[in-house]
Amino acid sequence: MSPLRIRYQTIEIGHIDLHLRTLRDRQQFHDPHGAAEKLGISSAFWPLFGVVWPSSVVLANFLLDYDTANKSILEVGCGIGLSSLLLNKRHADITATDQHPEVEGFLQQNAALNDGETIPYERIGWDESGSQLGSFDLIIGSDLLYEDQHVRPLAGFIAQHANPTCEVLIVDPGRGRKNKFTERMTAYGFTHTHAKPQGLDYLSEPFKGHILRFNRTQGLSET
Repeated sequence: MSPLRIRYQTIEIGHIDLHLRTLRDRQQFHDPHGAAEKLGISSAFWPLFGVVWPSSVVLANFLLDYDTANKSILEVGCGIGLSSLLLNKRHADITATDQHPEVEGFLQQNAALNDGETIPYERIGWDESGSQLGSFDLIIGSDLLYEDQHVRPLAGFIAQHANPTCEVLIVDPGRGRKNKFTERMTAYGFTHTHAKPQGLDYLSEPFKGHILRFNRTQGLSET
């Protein structure tokens, strides 16, 4: 039996209620066969996938009325998958991905909790080869730039899975790496804007981050 302590909660994204099965807190850990350890996920980082972060709530609210018609969408580093679950409920063409070996189980259980379809998913790291994801019109993510070494592989992963015409939306809470990441994205042919999210009364604490928006209308090789 898993020693994990689980929490059930409902998060309101505008007029939509999302029911979530998450870890109770960031103190949980369960890797009996070393699956996460083999992927380089330490015990300190292990539980981060399984809780709801402010950046993910900001992203989901931003996407509530976003035009997703006829767009193939990828959530990168989805964690508990709040935005994927919202877009699934909106019947958008959403695919999710994460490196963590426990994400898929939580994601599909939460899809079922919300009476949604199974969400296409692939477990893959940003610097791993062999991805079968394909390419997308819109790529989204939140709170992905934890450390400096994440900048280059994340930008490369996004570029690999971006259609020649593609939009990227990343909510960054202000960990000090958005400019380095923007430089990498610019090298892949993306233009960019950084903007403070508005109307954050749904958050209980101040949010100091930005919504990073990148657009590309034709593919360019890395420079």
